[in-house]
Amino acid sequence: MMRTSFRAVTAGIALSVIAVSLAPFAWAGPKEDVAATTAKWANVLGEDDPDKVLPLYAEDAVLWGTLSPTVRADRAALRDYFVGAFKALPGLKVTFGEQLIRVYGTTAVNTGYYTFSYVGTERRRFCLHATASPT
Repeated sequence: MMRTSFRAVTAGIALSVIAVSLAPFAWAGPKEDVAATTAKWANVLGEDDPDKVLPLYAEDAVLWGTLSPTVRADRAALRDYFVGAFKALPGLKVTFGEQLIRVYGTTAVNTGYYTFSYVGTERRRFCLHATASPT
């Protein structure tokens, strides 16, 4: 009886260790969540609609946009930035290069580069390269 209990406990511990070691492969982690959020931002940005982009930013967000000479620190200023950006860069699309995602507790930093492409007045697509480190 004692051996059966010992074997059951040993088997339980072994299965727990296996389950815990496989956990990173079974579920998305914080880095994958950051990558998914970044991809969502790119997709929404491509809709050229400031009212769809703004909900992706915190109420107290601060943005120094790629096209902005100033920092934007309130909702109206953020909206104004995106209205202007969508007018200046019609048909805006963003693609990402290498991203380095780091997570520190409840804060994440996604550092890397991206390329904006847009349709110019001659209906040709142009590119604007930039770097970012959003938190």
